[in-house]
Amino acid sequence: MQVCVEPLTWAMCGRYLIKTPPETLAVYMGYTDRPNFPPRYNIAPTQPVPIVRLDQGQRRFALVRWGLVPSWAKDMPASLLINARAESIADKPSFRGAFRHRRCLVPADGFYEWRVMGQGAKQPYCIRLKSGEPFAMAGIWETWMTPDGSELDSCAIITTDANETLKPIHHRMPAILAPQDYDRWLDQNACPPRAALDLLRPAPDEWLEAYPVSTRVNKVANDNPDLIEPVAPETLSPPTAVTEKQATEKQTGDDQLSLL
Repeated sequence: MQVCVEPLTWAMCGRYLIKTPPETLAVYMGYTDRPNFPPRYNIAPTQPVPIVRLDQGQRRFALVRWGLVPSWAKDMPASLLINARAESIADKPSFRGAFRHRRCLVPADGFYEWRVMGQGAKQPYCIRLKSGEPFAMAGIWETWMTPDGSELDSCAIITTDANETLKPIHHRMPAILAPQDYDRWLDQNACPPRAALDLLRPAPDEWLEAYPVSTRVNKVANDNPDLIEPVAPETLSPPTAVTEKQATEKQTGDDQLSLL
C-alpha cells in the first residue's frame, strides 16, 4: 500500500507533541500564566505553538507561529525557518539576532523522526524521555511587523548532532535543555552567546527512548493519542544508513525542509 507523505514530515525537527495538562506543564516550565490548551499529538510547522520566554525577569507563556520570520524581513520567507543548526546559529543572519537577544523554551512531551528504510520508505519513530516527563527544546523567537502593520511572533527549534540513541534513526536531534539550564538559556544578559552555545549539545544517551509508531503521523490532519502507540516496524528491506555527508548534500540553507 502506498502511503501519502507530506513534505514537511522530513524536516528535522519537523513534528512533535505536547500532552501534559496545562497546569502541570506550568509547574515544569516555571511560568505563572494559566493558559488552557488541548493536548496535541502531531504539531506541524506554521501552526501556533507554546513557548516560554523571559518578560521583565519572569518566565511567561506565549503562543507563536512555528517558522521563524526575521524581524528585518520585508516579506514572509519563501522557506520555512523551523530549525536552526546549533553549529551556525551565532553567524546566520536569519538567526543570530534572536540567538543573542530572544531565546526561549519550546515545551514538548516527545518528537517524531523518520528512519530511512529500503524501497524508499521511511519508518516514523516517537522519541521521548524515559521518565515520561515533559522537556524543553532550545528555541529562539522573533517579532515581525507584517505588511498590514500587525505583529507576528514566531519561533524556531535549535538542532544539534544526534546522540547514540538517535543515530540509527537520524543524524540530527533537537537541543534538549536540562532543567537546571533553563534560567541560563533564557537570560541573555547573564548568559552571552558564547556561553549559550555550550548548552546546545546532544542529550545524554540514557535520557531518551525511541520506538516505531504508525505512519498515520505522516498526515497532519491525524492528531490523536493513537499516534504515540508503539507498533511493529514496517517489514521492508534492511534499514539504509544515511551518512552525515549524504544528509548534508541534501540539505538546503539553514537546515530547512531538507528531504532526507
